[in-house]
Amino acid sequence: MRKKTYAMRYVAGQPAERIFPPGAMLHVGQALPPGAPLTADPTLRVLVWNIFKQQRADWMSVLQGFGKDAHLVLLQEAQTTPELVKFATSNYLAADQVPAFVLPQHPSGVMTLASAHPVYCCPLREREPLLRLAKSALVTAYPLPNGEMLMVVNIHAVNFSLGIDVYSKQLGPIGEQIQYHRGPVIMAGDFNAWSRQRMKALFRFAQDMALHEVTFTDDHRRKAFGRPLDFVFYRDMKVSEASVLVTRASDHNPLLVEFNSTRTTPR
Repeated sequence: MRKKTYAMRYVAGQPAERIFPPGAMLHVGQALPPGAPLTADPTLRVLVWNIFKQQRADWMSVLQGFGKDAHLVLLQEAQTTPELVKFATSNYLAADQVPAFVLPQHPSGVMTLASAHPVYCCPLREREPLLRLAKSALVTAYPLPNGEMLMVVNIHAVNFSLGIDVYSKQLGPIGEQIQYHRGPVIMAGDFNAWSRQRMKALFRFAQDMALHEVTFTDDHRRKAFGRPLDFVFYRDMKVSEASVLVTRASDHNPLLVEFNSTRTTPR
């Protein structure tokens, strides 16, 4: 029997809470609880990083140096060690993690740290067909100061598969949520787009969802077979700044993107 998918929510001063997928998607129009926006001004700072299960030194210094100023931190391969949970709950109002697989001590998966409580949380998992390990994704939503609702997708895409059937299958449920959402969207993470087939599938998906790719002038993203693995896509927002931080604290380099939440469509 397949394990039930859920997210673990970490909030300072409260016991960890298990969050199961909602009964209805965000667009269905359920009465959302009122919540404080991610930021009081239109500028929204986002950090995206595959943290490599915190296996290398200095990962904490990178988070402390760059994560604390971000309104959203989207981590992949985040292991819920006491150190990471303490950082998350000390600097953010909520941290939601989808356990993809359990290591000897702590589960690992995508984790979204946010400066506001999510009003919507939908965890997703997809099993790798060859290694039988799961990869996770998380769809959350947060109020913005202009009254709109921002949908955030944090994803670690399946890696080892023959063809792109499972790769496309993982994107499917995410697309079902994005296509009906009326408002801005950020979709980011480690997409494992190391083949021409995967790149084509990913960019076809982005085009279908009316998502635009964030480009990096000084591009030091981790590559495999000459193709970048980490991406940030967005809709109904404007990119103010985008950079890649070069570090040895992981096998991936963090992406730093500053958005303006004023509705605008890139040319």
